[in-house]
Amino acid sequence: MRERILSAYAQFRRAASSLRSPFLLLVRLYWGWQFAQSGWGRLHHIPQATEFFASLHIPFPGANVVFVSSLEFIGGLLLIVGLASRFISLLLAFDMIVAYITADPEALHFVFSDPGKFYNADPYTFLFASLLILIFGPGCFALDRLVRRRLKDLEPASTAA
Repeated sequence: MRERILSAYAQFRRAASSLRSPFLLLVRLYWGWQFAQSGWGRLHHIPQATEFFASLHIPFPGANVVFVSSLEFIGGLLLIVGLASRFISLLLAFDMIVAYITADPEALHFVFSDPGKFYNADPYTFLFASLLILIFGPGCFALDRLVRRRLKDLEPASTAA
């Protein structure tokens, strides 16, 4: 009986693990698109976004709007195709932490005492998606994998001495 349970569990684990790359692809496609749209929208409304950043007391609001909007737009596109995924996810996660600090510090303050305020804030799902890709990588369906494979093919064969 024990062997059956262990065998069934091993099959379940293999089946669940086979969903990792498709799941990561869906996360990258959806949240990459969301980031790209957010950045694109701000890039097309720089004066209003600059005014908003200034209201949050962000230094150099005009320059920061262009930087953050470009990061989100280009970073979102990179997430979609899965190129430099972990690096761009790190930058986007940092972007979302700054969004918490500047735009919703109360939600950040209540992360442990009232988690509902934290995960109902706008940056939460963007931060969560960024951290997923940062920690687990982009999965098999990503340009990162092709680049890694190509670089491996270009490595000189090691010779035995």
